[in-house]
Amino acid sequence: MFLDYFALGVLVFVAITLFYGIIAIHDIPYEIAKERNHPQQDAIHVAGWVSLFTLHAIWPFLWIWATLYREDRGWGFHAASWVEPIATNPTATAELAELKREIQSVSLRLTSLEHPAEPAARVES
Repeated sequence: MFLDYFALGVLVFVAITLFYGIIAIHDIPYEIAKERNHPQQDAIHVAGWVSLFTLHAIWPFLWIWATLYREDRGWGFHAASWVEPIATNPTATAELAELKREIQSVSLRLTSLEHPAEPAARVES
């Protein structure tokens, strides 16, 4: 009889531990978002609760969503620091100016081919 109550106690303990464990796990993306000052942390928190009803099928996507944003670099889609902007690269600036002149020259030649100068009117004597 004692073992029956002991087994029931273990079963209840395991059920409660699993229940609270799942709830604690579903909140991990929200905690990450809160720590990173994510602008959409409330949405991540709500989606975490929704993921309980989808058996955590969307939980990996919430993890990715929460970890994409960092306060120091935002979403991370800025140009890398090792990429030199064209404005500060003298070689690129010179090449760009040369290309602009070449395009202007070709454009003028095309315009002159499309509209040749009209010959002077012949004066009949």
